[in-house]
Parts: sequence; C-alpha cells; structure tokens
Amino acid sequence: MKQKMIKTGLASALALVAGMGAAQTQSDLVIGMQLEPPHLDPTSAAAGAIDQVTYSNIFEGLTRFGPDGSVNAGLAESWDISDDGLVYTFHLHDGVSFHDGSALDAGDVKFSLDRARGEDSTNAQKGLFAGIEAVEVVDPLTVKITLAQPDGNFLFNLAWGDAVIVATESIEDIKTNPVGTGAFEFSDWVQGDRIEITRNEDYWGTPAKLESATFKFISDPTAAFAAMMAEDIDAFSGFPAPENLPQFDADPRFKVLVGSTEGETILSTNNAQPPFDNAKVREAMAHAIDRQAIIDGAMFGYGTPIGTHFAPHHPDYVDLTDQSAYDPDLARSLLSEAGYGDGFSTTLKLPPPSYARRGGEIIAAQLREVGIETEITNLEWPQWLEQVFRGKDFGLTVISHTEPLDIGIYANPDYYFQYDNPEFQELMDDLQVESDPQARSEMLKKAQRIIAGDYVNGFLFQLPALGVAKTGVQGLWKNSPTQAIDLTGVSWAE
Repeated sequence: MKQKMIKTGLASALALVAGMGAAQTQSDLVIGMQLEPPHLDPTSAAAGAIDQVTYSNIFEGLTRFGPDGSVNAGLAESWDISDDGLVYTFHLHDGVSFHDGSALDAGDVKFSLDRARGEDSTNAQKGLFAGIEAVEVVDPLTVKITLAQPDGNFLFNLAWGDAVIVATESIEDIKTNPVGTGAFEFSDWVQGDRIEITRNEDYWGTPAKLESATFKFISDPTAAFAAMMAEDIDAFSGFPAPENLPQFDADPRFKVLVGSTEGETILSTNNAQPPFDNAKVREAMAHAIDRQAIIDGAMFGYGTPIGTHFAPHHPDYVDLTDQSAYDPDLARSLLSEAGYGDGFSTTLKLPPPSYARRGGEIIAAQLREVGIETEITNLEWPQWLEQVFRGKDFGLTVISHTEPLDIGIYANPDYYFQYDNPEFQELMDDLQVESDPQARSEMLKKAQRIIAGDYVNGFLFQLPALGVAKTGVQGLWKNSPTQAIDLTGVSWAE
C-alpha cells in the first residue's frame, strides 16, 4: 500500500470580442462558492463544501456519480456480484497513483472501508458501510467485499464522497493536505479566501483540460454578484443571489445554469426536545408554513415545494404537499389541542447559506402569526456543525440535505433531528435487502408517507442548482446529483 454592462458602440463590442478571444486560451478557472469547508477530509464530516472541492477533483471512489446521477465506474474498472448478492469483487484500474507518487492497491481500499465502518469512525455517513461484513485483499488489484445481507444500493453508496479511497501514509494530514488519486492535486489553501488545485500530470484516466483552478469563497450574496459582474471570477456554483439571475441572463458575457439538486430544504425540528416531541405541535407548525412565500421571498421563485424528504424529480416521489398545506387557523387549533394555545418560544439556529438566512426570517414571521416565537441565531458553518448537527442543541434550523436518496437518515434515532420510529426503521431494513424494483418503489413511497404523516420536519422545497458562468466556460454540471463542483471535464471554449 502506497502511498469575472455591456456598453453600446463599436469600441465596446471589439473589447468584448477581444476579451472572449482571450478567454479561449485560458487554462485556469476561478470559481466562486459560498461556504468554505471546515477541512478537506470528505470521510469525516457532514459539510457539503468539502465534497464541492474534493469530489472527483482530488478524491475518487470505487464508483462515482455522473452529471445525470448515474453510477459509473471509478477506481474500479469492473466488478462481479455473486448470485446471492452478498459478495462484490472489484477489479481496480492498473497504474493508478496517489498524488504523492505511491501506487493505489487493494490494501488502500480495505483500509478506507474499514476506517469508514470502524467503531471509532467519524464518517458522517457511517451507515452506508454498516452492511459490510468483511473486506479482503485478493491481490494488489482485486478486493472482495462481503455483505451481511444483499444491498441493492451498495454500488450507489460507494459513489458518495464519504466513500472515497484514501491511504494510510497520508491520512494524518488529510484535513489540511489531502492526497488522493483525482485529476487535480491540492496546491494551497488561504483560509478565509481560496483553495487552489493544479492538474495531476500523472493522472491515470482522462486528464483534466484545465491546468489549475481556484475555489474562491464569497459568502455575501451582494459580493458574489459584484465579483461576477466585474469578471473577477469565471463562474459561481450555487449562486446565492437568485434575484440577480435575470441580469446575468440578459448579459451576453454570461450564461445562467438552472438545474436540480438532491437538496431537500427543511425546517429541521428537534423531535426529542419539548414541545417538538409532540407530533401535534409538529403538525401545527407544518400548517403555519407557507412554502411558496418562502420560495418567492428567499429564492425569488426558484425551487419546487415538497411535502416529504424526497426529490420531486425521482420517479418514486409522492406529492404530499397538501397534507401540510398552509392553514394558520388549523395551526392555531392544533396548538390549542396540544396544550399550547398561548403559543411557545424556541430557538431557530441558521447556518450561512442565503436560503437558510433569508428563509429563516420568513419562517420566523409565519410562525409568529400562530403564536410560536423564535429566537434567531446566525451561526457560521463550524458552529452549526458543533451546536446543531453534533450537539443537537437547537429547537429549529433550516438546512438543505443534499445527499442523494437519503431518506434512510430518518431510520437513525441518533441523527441530529432525533426521530425514532421503529416501523420506519424496519421498513428501511427491509428496503435494504429488497431487490425487486417494484417492491422497492412501493417501500420508498410508504417511507415518504410515514415521515410526512409524523410531520418529522417542516418540508419546504427542493433546492435548485443555480449557477452563473462566463459564456466561454463549458463542461460545468447543470444538475447536482451530489454535492460536487466537478472540474474534471471543464474547459474554455475554443
């Protein structure tokens, strides 16, 4: 095992053409993103900003998501599955090296998966690996994984950023100096400003077209707009100021990318904290929320209302929005039935994204109309992770869960919103071993109805993928099947 306003006039037009011509020869890219990652180890934190920087660019897994959400080969060029669905034998690409020059082998795969599923694992998605019974090295390029029971999602699970392959020799410094096998190498991190990556000249697969790329952190929506209009950056993934998109769309220097994400945006509720341990209170709160007003006010019309934790573009989605339709009178009645006729007070802790901060203010006003007072606290990302996600010290929060097909998180009573329903847990266990597509579809529909009926969280909207780029930039993902700013296929138009 080894280790950046078009003016009228000919002069302006010529300047524009000249500028575009210059862009054609560019080999670097500056891309904006709103959140700075807390560190760069995708296998030990829930922060999606980590995957935005590292997924495919720096780290790779045995399988990987394509821009259409398909699961494709990654470090494994092929695999065999036993007839009983319990044994997966992966055949690794030959000649793969980590950025430090050491060779990738089956031992690295075993180390990575054993680390992810170990007792002391800090992997945010440890449950993805719970079904693994054993990982065995067959030879340097072959690894055998035995499951305790069949899992129809296993190849899908291995495509998550939490399942990338790392090496023992570089694991100690992975948070600040990530060493992977991807098409780019980590170069520099100026905290509070940017992360730089450079092309991996020894990449085993199709080499990146860009020589280098810079992820520029711009948290303020107004600053993001100014930076794009000034052409200080070349693109912005997850553009935080949707109200400005029509201006970019009307400007020939730019193109607007509007797609879908896997991000269910929810008013996440601490189910173990009174009064939210009372389902009737949660139901009242759901009817106090006007989803469309939130979408219009926080997202300027971008976003699809949801009534459960499931992506509307998925073929098994069930539209349950009517079950929690906006009805403040009903909300007040339900609160009275639950013993809170005079209302109550709680906390609303908001992370940095604009959908959360803007949406949180609107939600607070809506809840106030039915007697629920919220104390808003704006948290930076590390604070949110510490207080809310890990510490479970919150009443309400607004967050978008961007992991693909992640309804299974509701089967974990220790997850931060602390929902504990044995029926749901059993259903997820059954889903894991079910291979029949029709049966799986019915189970997923039932799962959606259970959590909607329990009003576990306030289900708000599916987060859209909103991006802006200079017209010469090509190859950026329009949709976001996982949290990634995959630059491996990005280039400037020739």
